[in-house]
Amino acid sequence: MDPASFRAAAHAAVDVMADYLEGVRDRDVMPNVEPGTLRPLFAQTPPESPEPMAEILADYKRLFEPNVTHWQHPRFLAYFGSSASGPGIIGEMLTAVLNSNPMLWRTSPVGTELEQVVIDWIRQALGLPVGFDGLITDTASTSSMLSLAAARQAIGIDAAAKGLPSRDDVPQLRVYCSEEAHSSIEKACMTLGLGRAAVSKIPTNDRFELRIDALEAAIAADTAAGIRPMALVCTIGTTSTTSRDPVAAMAKIAKREGIWLHVDAAYAGVVAIIPELRGSFEGWEDADSIVTNAHKWWFAPVDASILLTRRMPVLRDAFSLVPEYLRTLDRDGPIRDYNEYTPTLGRRLRALKMWMHLRYFGLEGLRRRVKHHLEMAVRLAAWVDADPNFERMAPVPFSTVCLRYLPASLAGRQNEPDMAEKIDDLNVRLMDAVNRTGKTFLSHTRINGRLTIRVAISNLRTEDDDLELVWDVLRREAAALPLPA
Repeated sequence: MDPASFRAAAHAAVDVMADYLEGVRDRDVMPNVEPGTLRPLFAQTPPESPEPMAEILADYKRLFEPNVTHWQHPRFLAYFGSSASGPGIIGEMLTAVLNSNPMLWRTSPVGTELEQVVIDWIRQALGLPVGFDGLITDTASTSSMLSLAAARQAIGIDAAAKGLPSRDDVPQLRVYCSEEAHSSIEKACMTLGLGRAAVSKIPTNDRFELRIDALEAAIAADTAAGIRPMALVCTIGTTSTTSRDPVAAMAKIAKREGIWLHVDAAYAGVVAIIPELRGSFEGWEDADSIVTNAHKWWFAPVDASILLTRRMPVLRDAFSLVPEYLRTLDRDGPIRDYNEYTPTLGRRLRALKMWMHLRYFGLEGLRRRVKHHLEMAVRLAAWVDADPNFERMAPVPFSTVCLRYLPASLAGRQNEPDMAEKIDDLNVRLMDAVNRTGKTFLSHTRINGRLTIRVAISNLRTEDDDLELVWDVLRREAAALPLPA
């Protein structure tokens, strides 16, 4: 594609993008399609001849925009939503133009050094001490896996060089987290050869926070049985309820036991940019590693996960492998080659979009939007509490409200045989009915064994009117459902 053709095609693509963002609020959040119906819409064989960009863009608008779930929609309130800001999108475009791979300093000098700048900006924004450094990965799952790999290396068994299988000098290793911790912790242990059996899930209290007494008992029992504690995982903003584990108390235990403390703040970490709300994070400055996802509540485009650690040399020891063809022989000075800190060689240049995003909004702009989401969650929780036909299922420490439909006529019967399951089914039908309206998209979890609808308010474009509409839809669709006998 010659420069003139590229310029014309890029302008046309930007118009398509701007039109999409301008009209996304008017679309159904979820497409009304069924599995298997979309693949036949595409050509089943690759094109033999070139096709004009105008035709390709027309097919994009025809095939993609009507059939995608609109994460950019202001009423996408499922999971922990990702909404990409305008400056972040532009940053992605410029990243693609450069097509730079910051695997080595010399393969992307400015990409490498800008990543260090962005990491330090975020460290300062979160109020963390100077000792923290880090890197940008794709997702929190990867960031947590890297952290646990470093934790494994830190206990001195040199798994990076010697591995784990058939070693009689290495006892069974243990990673502790709460029952509410994200499944990525178990997946990390699977990937690292520790297995899911290495994960000890610690009971929680009535606020769904890890119980320190239960953690102490588990560590004591494991130590007595010859099992070696390796890491503690503290979650600030759990996936189901956004609960907060007691990080300060866990930090003291980690220090006493000489083991790694990893803080998973993938969703809620951004709240720490608001100085008066840092009480929820007190003690995380003593963690060995922290993750927060810029592509969640920071509003950057997918993917961008911020991994901060006080122990970069240990992380490097866990992954460094430098064959001759990757050695830097022509430069002196403080060179950082990021491939030595991850299992991958090639890396995306994620720092550019973050640099543009942070500059465009400033911390003040991000704080204002996050505060607004927190206020909206308080308002929704109050509506739920005041409605005799709905029940709030968990505290609301951040911006996610967990609720279920419990009609007043059934509230006194929920302990009858099969009634609990019928109420669960009622909420499944309610969530399905709400999502099928196209007005919003909500997801679910289970809390204390009961099906629960989650409303996660973290979309950059969500406004007060959107929240009111969602609450109206919930109540309207609930009233239309037949009740179990």
